[in-house]
Amino acid sequence: MFEPDREQAVAREEPVGELVQRASQQLTELVRGELRLAQAEMKEKGKRYGKGGGFFGGAGLVGFLTLQALVATAIAGLAVPLPVWAAALIVTGVLGAVTAVLALTGKKEVGMAAPPAPEQTIDSVKADVAEIKESAKR
Repeated sequence: MFEPDREQAVAREEPVGELVQRASQQLTELVRGELRLAQAEMKEKGKRYGKGGGFFGGAGLVGFLTLQALVATAIAGLAVPLPVWAAALIVTGVLGAVTAVLALTGKKEVGMAAPPAPEQTIDSVKADVAEIKESAKR
């Protein structure tokens, strides 16, 4: 049970310095405990992210092999009415066109993103600095 009189008597008996020291020590222990908990949690999450990344990598590899099988299937399907070399040439041409479109689109997007500096933020900071300098002159 909570005994207010006893607690107050103990508090009166202990000097303030000891109370502050004890509170500081308890706070330090609390922070260290929280840091250990955070470290353990991040370690566990790191393991899960690593496993997830491995599974995504495996899925990418199997997806790439699946795409190769699909290309072979398209060539085989076109080889029924055409010679095999013509079917392979058609599929290669289509894949080359898709590659070119993706590369040009990617180049355009990268060009629009350049330079890799936050220009709006830089301009805003420059304006703030100019305003502060102007205020300091007044």
